[in-house]
Amino acid sequence: MPQIEVKKDEPFESALRRFKKKIEQEGILREVRDRKHYEKPSERKRKRTKSKR
Repeated sequence: MPQIEVKKDEPFESALRRFKKKIEQEGILREVRDRKHYEKPSERKRKRTKSKR
């Protein structure tokens, strides 16, 4: 679980920006998008071979 500490007198927007950056670095958003819909193993395989080209 990613966590950030909000510094004293820090605007909420900058803390939110840091949090989003940390989530992006850890790959959490990508994993959530991938798990949103079930993907059959054959579709997953086809997607992998297509991205390697």
